[in-house]
Amino acid sequence: MKTRRAARGRVEIIEHVSRALHGNRLGDPYIRDVPVYLPPGYEDSKARYPVLFCLAGFTGAGQSHLAWKGWGESLPDRLDRLIGAGSMGPTIVVMPNCFTKLGGSQYINSSVSGRYDDYLIEELVPLVDSRFRTKAGREHRGVFGKSSGGFGAIVQGMLHPEVWGALACHSGDSYFEFCFLSDLPRSLNLINRAGGVGPYLAEFARKKKRSNGDVHAVMHLAMAACFDPQPSHPDGFELPVDLRTGRLKPERWANWLRWDPVRMIPDHVKALKSMKELFVDCGDRDQYHLHFGSRQMSEELTRARIKHRYEEFSDNHSSIGYRMDVSLPLLWRALR
Repeated sequence: MKTRRAARGRVEIIEHVSRALHGNRLGDPYIRDVPVYLPPGYEDSKARYPVLFCLAGFTGAGQSHLAWKGWGESLPDRLDRLIGAGSMGPTIVVMPNCFTKLGGSQYINSSVSGRYDDYLIEELVPLVDSRFRTKAGREHRGVFGKSSGGFGAIVQGMLHPEVWGALACHSGDSYFEFCFLSDLPRSLNLINRAGGVGPYLAEFARKKKRSNGDVHAVMHLAMAACFDPQPSHPDGFELPVDLRTGRLKPERWANWLRWDPVRMIPDHVKALKSMKELFVDCGDRDQYHLHFGSRQMSEELTRARIKHRYEEFSDNHSSIGYRMDVSLPLLWRALR
């Protein structure tokens, strides 16, 4: 017996030549493919649609959301189902590629990693509005993501309320003392074994198979490049601890903490109050301890009297795409 399928949207992949990413220090490509989901009926209509930007987590990119999944759904399949069931209306969804040689950009500007905030705001948003039938304007545009993408979503909302009208932060990087420092000793062991940051990155690039420890180590280095870039340093950045002793370097760590959403919220109250929907959630057993940061974000939002929805669910950090069944309809209702 065949199961009836929902009407299907279409993914168009546009090639974009970026001025913002041109000449970046890491040598990453400045020509990027950007998948754009167009909802069912787009071709047969003259209607305009709200638009969402989906920010991938660390080591991910827009193309990651297109992959077939056993016992799961790609993002286009999920959108088809939610739209077909009437849980949300037709929506254009953009999936930027902000991957770097270090695994990610955190969607902010860095003199080392690249100008990914400028890439999103100055290039992709205008490009999408000019090329597709969007309802242009922040009141019809939202941003969402998980993990580093969740961090990117809430930070984008704080920095650019003129661009974004709603956001959803799923298990976003926050409370850096727990989510980054707690696993740093393991990364230091790998980096020291290789002989330092430069040799470790060269070794990482040569590997045909990378362990979970390797991914975590390069993540710590990527965060240093994003949060504390030092163009004059031979490596372009340094970790916020002494490599040999692990002793914290307060002046370096302070630069990381300036990007911690828990600490940023009090300085961006007006921007966050302007959001038509602000959704934060996290699993109560998150491997990166992000439930503690998520709880603190909700406390800061409540303290500032910022209307938001906070949900904690029984799960960890992995394979939680199903939580978009909650956030996407909320975002659509706020932006329609």
